[in-house]
Amino acid sequence: MSNHHTYKKIEMVGSSQTSIEDAIENALAECHKTIKNMDWFEVTETRGHIVNGAVGHYQVTMKIGFKIESS
Repeated sequence: MSNHHTYKKIEMVGSSQTSIEDAIENALAECHKTIKNMDWFEVTETRGHIVNGAVGHYQVTMKIGFKIESS
């Protein structure tokens, strides 16, 4: 049995009206519905939408890595 792992990365954008952390959690929760073996994430960009001079919602662009199952 090999100790080598192969990963694939996808890029997702999560959003939240509450916080950056909540935007991350929202993206991970949605990905978890269809992607198996998620192992790590990396936030690559943070931005937000402004409404009437205040934060309307936060957005995070993130890469999510998941392990490829070997046959």
